[in-house]
Amino acid sequence: MIAALEFHLIDFSRNWRGTVFGSFVVPLLTMLGFGVGVGGYVQGGVDGVSYLEFLVPGLLASTALQIALGESTWPVMANMEWIKLYPAQAATPLRPVDIVGGHLLFALLRVIGGSSAFLVVGVLFGALPSAWALACLPIAVLLGLAVAAPVFAYSIAVPTEVYLSLLMRFAVIPMTLFSGVFFPIETMPVVLRWVAYVTPLWHAVDLCRTVTLGRAPDWAVAGHLLYLALWAVAGITLAVRGFHRRLGV
Repeated sequence: MIAALEFHLIDFSRNWRGTVFGSFVVPLLTMLGFGVGVGGYVQGGVDGVSYLEFLVPGLLASTALQIALGESTWPVMANMEWIKLYPAQAATPLRPVDIVGGHLLFALLRVIGGSSAFLVVGVLFGALPSAWALACLPIAVLLGLAVAAPVFAYSIAVPTEVYLSLLMRFAVIPMTLFSGVFFPIETMPVVLRWVAYVTPLWHAVDLCRTVTLGRAPDWAVAGHLLYLALWAVAGITLAVRGFHRRLGV
C-alpha cells in the first residue's frame, strides 16, 4: 500500500505547483463572493453568528468533498480503462487492497492539504472564532474517506465516463446545495431535510460547524462520526471487491 502511495506522490510532485495556487485562490474567492458579498445582505446573521462564520465550516466540508470526488472519479476510471495503471500494478506483487489503499491514502492527503489551506484563509478572514477549528481536519479526512471509497467502487463499475457526469449532476451538486452549507436545512421542506440527513456531507458540515463555533458536543456528534465511518467501511469493502473483479485477481 505504501508503494502504491509512493507512486502517486512521485507523480504529484511533477505538477503540485499548479494546485498550490488554486488551493488558496478558490477559498479566497469563495469567501469574498459568498461570505462577504452575499453575507452583506444577511441581516442579523444565522443561528446567532455572522453569515461568514456560519458559512466557512460548511464550505470547508464541501471543499473536502470536492477534492475527494476529484480524485475518485475520472482519475480512477483513467487508471483502470485508459492508461491501464491499475492492471500494470496488479501485475506486480501489489494486491487489489494495496492498489485501492494507496490511491485512497493519496486522496486523503490531498483532502488534508486543501482543507488546511481553507483553514488558513478562514483564519485570515477572522471567520474561525474557536481554536477547536483544527478538529475540522480529521473531520474532513473522515468525510473524504466516506465519499472517495464508495465512489472508487462506482467509478470502476460504470461502463463509460457519462455516468461520472451523471453522478456530479444529480448527486454531488444537489448534495452541495441542500446539505446545510449555505443555509440551515431547517428552512427546507421536511422531505428535503431527510434527504440531507442521508448524505454524508450534512453530517460533516454539522460537525465542522460545531467545532469552529466552539459549541459543546452532544450525542449527535457520536452519531455523525459513526454514520461517516459506516460509509467509509462500506465503500472500502465495495471498492476492494470491485478491484478484485475487474483485475481478475
